[in-house]
Amino acid sequence: MATARAPAAVPRRKPRQSRARHTSQALQEAFVRLLVEKGYAAITIREIVSVAGTGLGSFYEYFASKDDLARVCLHLRSKALLLDMRAAVAAHAGRPLAQIVDAVIDAQLEAHRAQPLAWGAHYLLERHLSGPEAYRKMYDRFVAEWVGVLDAAIDLSPDCQKKEVARVCQTIIYGLFAHLHIGTGGRPDLQALSRQLRAALHGYLKGVA
Repeated sequence: MATARAPAAVPRRKPRQSRARHTSQALQEAFVRLLVEKGYAAITIREIVSVAGTGLGSFYEYFASKDDLARVCLHLRSKALLLDMRAAVAAHAGRPLAQIVDAVIDAQLEAHRAQPLAWGAHYLLERHLSGPEAYRKMYDRFVAEWVGVLDAAIDLSPDCQKKEVARVCQTIIYGLFAHLHIGTGGRPDLQALSRQLRAALHGYLKGVA
């Protein structure tokens, strides 16, 4: 089914007021629900607005296209992980590195626990839709948070190459989360993932940090 196109000259409204935020959030939630149920290619904008209980006009007030909505959802879900990580580090600052790393792992596991199918769809869609620049920008933000993990530890070696270590840590945790969720169709064994993450991160950090 063909979807309507918004006039190119119409600026998109930023959802600042509570009603506007509610509409934007409803569209995002409808998109994620349909993404899990049908897959990205099969979703239409008309279906999104129907599930959200809004109209086509409301959709185009906030999003230029289905791709635009999808990228917003990807960004906000990744940003939520980033904020959970930051909060875990802040709550455990000044402790040994191993304890802070465990807190980060626990926070990331908890964030994935409620909607594993949605996370599986998220990681799969991310590979198809995120451009290199957007991907690198978000990756660098997570690397910066890992530098914060290292800075917060009381037992870090002064010789530690923080940026390099942070990049490896992010690659490990992202790779395990993403590939397990994709590989299981959003039905991961989080208990096994917890063991794997701790073994991989602690084993690596023991030798370099």
